[in-house]
Amino acid sequence: MRHRQVVLRRNEPSRRSTNSSLTVRSVRYGECQKNHAAGIGGHAVDGCREFMASGQEGTSSELICAACGCHRNFHRREVETEVLCPCSSAPSNGR
Repeated sequence: MRHRQVVLRRNEPSRRSTNSSLTVRSVRYGECQKNHAAGIGGHAVDGCREFMASGQEGTSSELICAACGCHRNFHRREVETEVLCPCSSAPSNGR
């Protein structure tokens, strides 16, 4: 099971441009990076490979991983950003 969060934002058009662009961000949380041996001066991770929410969206348990029990902030965050620009202008012929 993958937990994805998608944020859609419409950028305000700048003064020089008449077209607005749409930015699509896809956020994925990868492996857990919590150091369980930090208290004794070592380094040991639990091996959790991907964040899986333990509760429904909108609840506090949504931020806890069902596999390892850690908070989502301990998992590596991967953000993919894509900017979509509507091409409504006619192509120029070099004239």
